Amino acid sequence: MTDTSEGTGGLKFDKSKRRWPNEINIFLALILIIVIFEVLGQALPYMRGQSFLFDTNDRFDTIFNEARLKIIILQVAIIGIIALGVTQVIISGGIDLSSGPLVAATAMIAMSFAQTELVNGNPNPKAVFGLWAMDLPVIVPVIVGLAFGAMIGAINGTFIAVFRIPPFIATLGMFLICRGIALWWTAGRPVSFPTEGFKFIGSDMMPVVWFLLLAVLFHIILRYTVYGKHTYAIGSNEDAARMSGINVRRHKILVYTIASTLAAFAGIVLSAKSATAQAGMGEFYELFAIAMAVIGGISLQGGRGSIIGTVLGAMVLGVIRSGFTYIKLDGSYQLMAMGGIIIAAVLLDQWRQKSGTKA
Repeated sequence: MTDTSEGTGGLKFDKSKRRWPNEINIFLALILIIVIFEVLGQALPYMRGQSFLFDTNDRFDTIFNEARLKIIILQVAIIGIIALGVTQVIISGGIDLSSGPLVAATAMIAMSFAQTELVNGNPNPKAVFGLWAMDLPVIVPVIVGLAFGAMIGAINGTFIAVFRIPPFIATLGMFLICRGIALWWTAGRPVSFPTEGFKFIGSDMMPVVWFLLLAVLFHIILRYTVYGKHTYAIGSNEDAARMSGINVRRHKILVYTIASTLAAFAGIVLSAKSATAQAGMGEFYELFAIAMAVIGGISLQGGRGSIIGTVLGAMVLGVIRSGFTYIKLDGSYQLMAMGGIIIAAVLLDQWRQKSGTKA
């Protein structure tokens, strides 16, 4: 017998149709993937019984392979910062393809204002500007970089919300513009030798700290503020959101501005971590960020998803990439496999949409 309970207005709630939160399914998938790589480490002859996450050689004080765990977490942290912004864009019903090149452009620009005057007692050989731009307080390159990202996001949002250019086309155009800016800024030459204060932003586990702090912040914002409610409303039904009094144009511009600002911050963290900036940075970052969001249960149709899901999606992607390296899968096969995983995640999203409609 179906267990039901009486609701408001005589409506009945069927407990048999209650589903687990999608985040639990993603977490279980993460555990399953780890188990699969552990089994492969034992089963593949050339692996010689190696463990994926556990220390079998008594190198650490814990049972876990701390080196691999650290690599996995650091690997996803910077792209994860981008994914937090991409998540908001997709929930609002859009897409952002410009974040990867924006990382490179911001890294070049911010690093040029973060350089130190002397390197081993000699003038900085990579100096972009004169002495006026040397040894500046760390807040200066950070503000310059974030301002550049916010400007790019505002332009994206204006093209999409005001001029009605499809998000795919608008952000693809900005993809090329930002990549061009990164190459043009120093004629393709890398920018190096930042101050110690700037390097601290990306030192050791700081990228992970930034990622987690921002994830908590935007989880709260999306779940408990008017901004979050409007973002979900626009993604679910833009016409209904407009009729309910939401300023859809202004909100879309804000969403794209926040997303690009987060991508710019990722560029700052990446350049600080590398202690250099190069025009080729951020390659495929936009696709991996979208993949993290989609794997984390964000609907490409808009209106559904969560920051927690994106964080879990980032961990899934990080474990898969590290696992492929662990089993010594060739780089070309890794790219093909990652592409298949992204397609599978989209197909799963479509299946969830159809099953939800039927229910």
